[in-house]
Amino acid sequence: MNWVDSALNGHATALSLRSQRSEIIAGNITNADTPNFKSRDIDFRSEFENRLSGMQQLDTTTKSQFRSSEGASSSNLMYRVPYVMAEDGNTVEAETEQAAYTKNAIQYQVSIQFLSSKISGLKLALKGE
Repeated sequence: MNWVDSALNGHATALSLRSQRSEIIAGNITNADTPNFKSRDIDFRSEFENRLSGMQQLDTTTKSQFRSSEGASSSNLMYRVPYVMAEDGNTVEAETEQAAYTKNAIQYQVSIQFLSSKISGLKLALKGE
């Protein structure tokens, strides 16, 4: 890994994870009326730490609001435990998902700003200013 990659690695990883999380949450919102659909999410902090340390798999120890999703297509997806279960078995709570999506979008923008600042700093250092 060269010095540019090491300088930007954390920010690039955060952007990638935020983007993936947006897709997952958008899928939850899209399936809010699908019977038996289970709301999913990732534990951003654990996945971020694992990716930075070079680990491929997500540790399945989760917070109380999540349970490991053993049947999911990706090892980093977990089921979100709803506050109130719908009669049709759907676990998507629209307000919770919209709040999570908005928070993730704001954090994505912050990650872009940090990355932009880091790149600007690297440019100044390379110019010798």
